Amino acid sequence: MEYAVIKTGGKQYVVKSGDLVTIEKFMAPDGNDVKKGDAVIFTEVLLKDDGAKATIGSPMVKGATVTGTVSMVGRAKKIDVVKYKAKSRYLKRRGHRQPFVKVKIDAIS
Repeated sequence: MEYAVIKTGGKQYVVKSGDLVTIEKFMAPDGNDVKKGDAVIFTEVLLKDDGAKATIGSPMVKGATVTGTVSMVGRAKKIDVVKYKAKSRYLKRRGHRQPFVKVKIDAIS
């Protein structure tokens, strides 16, 4: 089984061909937001394993890329952020929805 470890958005993900990975929102190389159906290429590959031989980068594997297709762009469920101080009538409530991108991994090369 072929898999790779990629780095994007300050996090690392273990991906296989055909996986659907939810990652943090990122920009396209031209500076615009990615849209559904866009092709993406991850060049920061930390590890690549083809089932027989594993290649570990130092820090990146030279020439290795992972290609995928954006299948969804959205925002996660709302989380409540609450600041509260007892006995002083201080209460602040805010909500936050983290943007994300779902990518279907097409190939590891």
